[in-house]
Amino acid sequence: MQEIMILLLSLLIFFVPLEGGSSSISCYNDQGDAVDWFYLYKLPKQDGTKSPEKGEMYLLLDKGSEGWTDGKVTVNDTTGALGRTVGQLYSQGKNSEVAYILYNDQRPTEDGGGRRVDNSGSSGGHTKGVVLLDKNQGFWLVHSTPHFPPVRQAGEFSYPSSGVTNGQNFICVTYPLDRFQTIGEQLQINQPHVYDCDIPESLASLVPALAAVCGKKRLSDVHIAPHNKPVSNRSVTLTSKDGTDFISFAKGASFDNDLYHSWVAPSLQSDLLVQFWIRSSGILPSDCSLGWKVLDIELISPGKAFTFKASQDHSKWAVSTEAAGRGVGGGWVCVGDINRNKAEEKRGGGTVCLRHPAVWKAYRTAALQCEACGGGTVQC
Repeated sequence: MQEIMILLLSLLIFFVPLEGGSSSISCYNDQGDAVDWFYLYKLPKQDGTKSPEKGEMYLLLDKGSEGWTDGKVTVNDTTGALGRTVGQLYSQGKNSEVAYILYNDQRPTEDGGGRRVDNSGSSGGHTKGVVLLDKNQGFWLVHSTPHFPPVRQAGEFSYPSSGVTNGQNFICVTYPLDRFQTIGEQLQINQPHVYDCDIPESLASLVPALAAVCGKKRLSDVHIAPHNKPVSNRSVTLTSKDGTDFISFAKGASFDNDLYHSWVAPSLQSDLLVQFWIRSSGILPSDCSLGWKVLDIELISPGKAFTFKASQDHSKWAVSTEAAGRGVGGGWVCVGDINRNKAEEKRGGGTVCLRHPAVWKAYRTAALQCEACGGGTVQC
């Protein structure tokens, strides 16, 4: 009996992580499995529904999936993909081996101590995201939700009520440590509003660009080696932990042009359908000049869950109209944090693109109706 008890205790010590967590940081799915990447589509609240959770339903697509699957819980639940992933920040405590950056042009409404904060974000980057890493790996989450996530001092994960009514999009990718210097450089170009961050000394020398983002609330005239010249925009390939190639497009205020029509479409050599927040001033209409069509989406139905207007969706995503040739990985999908309007031509922001057949089909079939160039509505 004593030998059995010793064996059981040994197994418990082996399988139960120490407080603060000893496993590497990663994106997680609804089942609690570490995943290389996922896309999450938080659906808008359906018209006529009074139940608040109807605005917290989501669809999930991770590596290995053939398409959208219904979220197992609500987006506010700590056991869902978003809660498990971002929740790692709050479970770490003050860990000298973990670095993080939270940025949002609409920061959380409280500072972690219950005090209201100013949320003015009309200048600087129109950017939203989370970076969390240790000495092995971490994740970069790009999203569209205002006031998200809470500061670490808040102590726990939560999803804001301000992100419930409209649709929202998230892309999470798990990267090895050596990718985060490049991610930091992309963020420097984006000029994000950083409202909470910590890059411990043990990691600052490994990711100095992230340390620079953390150390400065506003960034401009970014200089990146080896040319050491101001950079207004840059695209780079970021390879995930398990070997998937993503392209990060980052622009700063000095780019002074539309991200999608002037840069992403010609770079990907693809016509694009773009979903963005159309309830703002100076919206750019669909544009078929320069040899590439960029059409504004008007009607959406991801996963055929239900159909809603673009005016109900705060997401910022783009999908190529066609697959990118036969046998080369399907079409393109880009998920980011910037809209198509005049004001945001002069603000930092970006998008992260992937060429993948299942992801492309999931987003391509979601786009039902678009604005035609010159006006009117066409089938996407």
